Amino acid sequence: MCIDYTDLNKAFPKDAYLLPSIDRLVDRAPSHALLKFLDAYSSYNQIMMYLPDEENTTFIIDQANFYYRVMLFGLKNARATYQRLMDKIFHQQIGRNMEVYVDDMVVKTTSVEAHTADLAEVFNQI
Repeated sequence: MCIDYTDLNKAFPKDAYLLPSIDRLVDRAPSHALLKFLDAYSSYNQIMMYLPDEENTTFIIDQANFYYRVMLFGLKNARATYQRLMDKIFHQQIGRNMEVYVDDMVVKTTSVEAHTADLAEVFNQI
């Protein structure tokens, strides 16, 4: 099933939260011995919708009316909301031992010996 939220996206103001520059993230990687790439697959579906906005996602099928209780990838401000959350969660690690671009993460380590500790730090933060 595909639900068209074009009208809803037009009605809501755009969130001006800036996404990081992908070029800047790539430029920070070469000086590290190991890079571990992580994809937060389906992570949008783990962020709860703001309760008053749930009714805005209502859709109708033959059997009943439904609405989403989790954030949808197709909403205009989903990427900005997700990036803001990732920046908040990983603020102590971004730029030091990891980079985050929406749902793609890179854990970067300067030495092979420190790699396990850097990964553990990221996973413990989740």
